[in-house]
Amino acid sequence: MPDLGRTLVFFGLALLVVGLLVMVFSRLNLPIGRLPGDLSYRGKNFSFSFPIVSCLLLSALLSLLLWIFGRLRR
Repeated sequence: MPDLGRTLVFFGLALLVVGLLVMVFSRLNLPIGRLPGDLSYRGKNFSFSFPIVSCLLLSALLSLLLWIFGRLRR
């Protein structure tokens, strides 16, 4: 059970950090979610948005951070 508790604390802290980054990015007017290549459709009664480029950028950054973290743990 202690491993589950540590895992939950880690994911909670990770969510906190992501939430703080989203707040900082919105205050700095960085276009996360509105990058060129992000798909959005707005109709009369419907809107759809899929930030594919933002997802790719976030995935690359997280992969880099996890790779660095893994290298430092060795």
